Amino acid sequence: MGRVVLITGGTSGIGLALAEAFEADGAEVVVCGRSQAALDRFAQAHPRALAVRADVTAPDARAALLDAVSERFGRLDVLVNNAGTFVERDFTGDDAATGELDAEVDLNLTAPIHLTGEVLQRWPALGAVVFVTSGFALVSPTRAPTYGAVKAGLHGFADGLRRQLAPRGTHVLEVLPPTTDTPMNTGTTGPKLSPAEVAAVTLRALRGRRPMALPGQTRLMPTMLRIAPQSLGRMVSRL
Repeated sequence: MGRVVLITGGTSGIGLALAEAFEADGAEVVVCGRSQAALDRFAQAHPRALAVRADVTAPDARAALLDAVSERFGRLDVLVNNAGTFVERDFTGDDAATGELDAEVDLNLTAPIHLTGEVLQRWPALGAVVFVTSGFALVSPTRAPTYGAVKAGLHGFADGLRRQLAPRGTHVLEVLPPTTDTPMNTGTTGPKLSPAEVAAVTLRALRGRRPMALPGQTRLMPTMLRIAPQSLGRMVSRL
């Protein structure tokens, strides 16, 4: 049996592309999501995989998800924290600027931290933890400042966790995609990277045990932050 990989939000977009890439690489794949229809479509297209309905913001659902992984495979080797949402918020006069803020923070930040802790309690020798953050974790988008904030929080968690788990040999990888051609970005104009390319860069980074995977335009961001942060800020201000 190949390595066992759990991908949250694995039925569409980057999560689906990752599921397909891991499967092609010989892994046993588990995906979770909240839409039963999407899970059914995934299961039909990928009969080898395990598709579990789970809201990762709910503690009981996370426990049931990990129980399902244990019952089917007996172990977990790679956790991919991918599930998330993008919410535009205007703080210049919108009375509803903070509407459903707790739900956004919970899905994008709190839930992956909880799930990571719960996975490590069950499988202390986990091979790798992957966090799909965003290029916006480094420079926050003008139209969605809270999205930048939660992704920056997840970026910080991944950074500290990497050092904490290094003595165990657990690889912590952060993936920072640019704007990608996913359902979340349907209404977004401008260039978009394909989910398949994000997945390919992710698997290469895992094989190389690199700390970060920087697909597409994001590969330039760390350098620009050092040498031209104002220029990068102006670029992001248009997004």
